[in-house]
Amino acid sequence: MAFQDIPTEPLRAWVRDLFTALGSRDEEARLVADHLVESNLAGHDSHGVSMIPTYLDAIDDGFLQLNRDVLTVLDSGAMLILDGQRGLGQSVAHQAMSLGIDKAREHGIALMGLRNAHHIGRIGHWAEQAMAAGLVAVHFTNAMYRTPIVAPHGGREARFLTNPFTVGIPRRDGMPILLDFATSAIAHGKARVALNAGKSVPPGTVIDSEGRPTTDPRAVFDEPLGALRTFAEHKGHALAMVCELLGAAMIGGVAGHPEHFQKGPGVINNMLTLLFDPERLGTQASFEREASAFIDWVQSAKSDEIGEALGGVLMPGDTERLSRAARAERMPLDDGTLSGLAEAAVRASARGGAAVEDPRSLVG
Repeated sequence: MAFQDIPTEPLRAWVRDLFTALGSRDEEARLVADHLVESNLAGHDSHGVSMIPTYLDAIDDGFLQLNRDVLTVLDSGAMLILDGQRGLGQSVAHQAMSLGIDKAREHGIALMGLRNAHHIGRIGHWAEQAMAAGLVAVHFTNAMYRTPIVAPHGGREARFLTNPFTVGIPRRDGMPILLDFATSAIAHGKARVALNAGKSVPPGTVIDSEGRPTTDPRAVFDEPLGALRTFAEHKGHALAMVCELLGAAMIGGVAGHPEHFQKGPGVINNMLTLLFDPERLGTQASFEREASAFIDWVQSAKSDEIGEALGGVLMPGDTERLSRAARAERMPLDDGTLSGLAEAAVRASARGGAAVEDPRSLVG
């Protein structure tokens, strides 16, 4: 399938106009546009603008709610639990992180739980919000959908979703460290990107409905459904379980079992976030010294074939920085994604808001 180079800032404006036409307030439209386009910029196309048709399905179904504010369920000193009211995740998660950051600045540390939010997108975005405030962030996240997507290690039927684990560590004297990955071998959205682009998924990442390994992404979209595998076999499985229990059950959110599967389109995320101010530990100088020495030592390793292809040993977050530099002016979108966005423009215009132009007009 062909790819088209789309100018980055006009695409951001197009997404903002689309959500304004759908009925989002200006700030909400800006937040969702920034988040989705920034995900593409960071190289995570699975969580970028290709999600828009899925969001429209959830809006049309009455499940995803626009212009929602988080509700405070618990405010107990440094501990906070918030309800997203099925609001647009890029907005309610931003609100939740802002409140959690305020708590961490007040107390030095904060535990913030956000439950019942519609899809909150790339979790690394929220770690970046915390790091911009000088805070360390650790996130445990689960997801709820119509059906589970990931098979547990040792099983051939899906039982949970991709349950990401995320850590952001700011540095005063160097690039921040950002770890952000799904506990599945690949994200479900990356399988969707492969499907849209007419490509295969990597070996060892997907099984078909009979539990047989396959590289065909249709196995996790067409009936009878197969499943994604967990990364690193039992290790990804164990971490996914922890993300489900801490990210959802611990904060009063719904965990992934049949009683809570969605009846229609839409994705619910629950997220538990630990935030703390490293300055308050009084170890900033030694941290910067030891972090720099350790990173330099690790990156001094001679490159193997992988390192030669990457340009050396990378640190967590380097891949995203390299992608942002490469995509700063223009980014590639496959024709399948562009067609989905063109349909979204028609649907948004038909809802009674301002007309939204065909995004394919941005090509060139």
